[in-house]
Amino acid sequence: MTMFARKVAIITGGSSGIGRATAIAFAKQGAKVVVASRRIQESQETVELIRNVGGEAFFVKTDVSQEADVKTMVEKTIEIYGRLDYGFNNAGIDQIPTPLPEQTEETFDQLININLKGVWLAMKYEIPQMLKTGGGAIVNTASIGGLIGFPGIPIYIASKHAVLGLTKAAAIEYAKSGIRINAISPGTVITDLFERSLGKDPQMKEQIMAMHPIGRAGTPEEIASAVLWLCSEGAGFTIGQSLTVDGGFTVQ
Repeated sequence: MTMFARKVAIITGGSSGIGRATAIAFAKQGAKVVVASRRIQESQETVELIRNVGGEAFFVKTDVSQEADVKTMVEKTIEIYGRLDYGFNNAGIDQIPTPLPEQTEETFDQLININLKGVWLAMKYEIPQMLKTGGGAIVNTASIGGLIGFPGIPIYIASKHAVLGLTKAAAIEYAKSGIRINAISPGTVITDLFERSLGKDPQMKEQIMAMHPIGRAGTPEEIASAVLWLCSEGAGFTIGQSLTVDGGFTVQ
């Protein structure tokens, strides 16, 4: 398949889970992929998986909360591949549920710096490169937590609501410049992070599955399919939207 042949995609948080699945999906469709993450070994494994399916990729160590890292990420992309067509700004962290008065300023700063500032920085450096080649597509990872609230994780919820606001404002600003900017809002997805945090408790895992009308959690590959659609020509009239992929969770 060559839907994205001769195109270039940056995937932040590409070391595992949704990021890894999306990086591989882009490569299978012919895109050259830049895997950006703080985790070296896991990211190199993603690159190897891409090469195993006949794709082309490289890894650049990136902390999306650091402007110098994000700038370097985009500069290396242009240096090696000469262009940038797609940005999947996916890097993010969760919050451990805690009563609000017990939450710390350090937790607040970390969540906002990665989940929100990281998306802003990525777009800050991706957009100028896309303008040079006539446009592109950006997808930012939000969450159903950007649409509704959950107790115990207000900082995470605020960060994801803010990602949606950032997405809408940027989408309007660049709609006439050929850059389509949207967001993806997943429900529960079976990733390594999920298994480490909740998957070890069978009762809790069953409760979470039951909260989704479809009766299960999603897979990284299902989210990746939605991201690729948002980047495809088929989504050419889709701008500033949050595509909710949640097994029906938010329609109850």
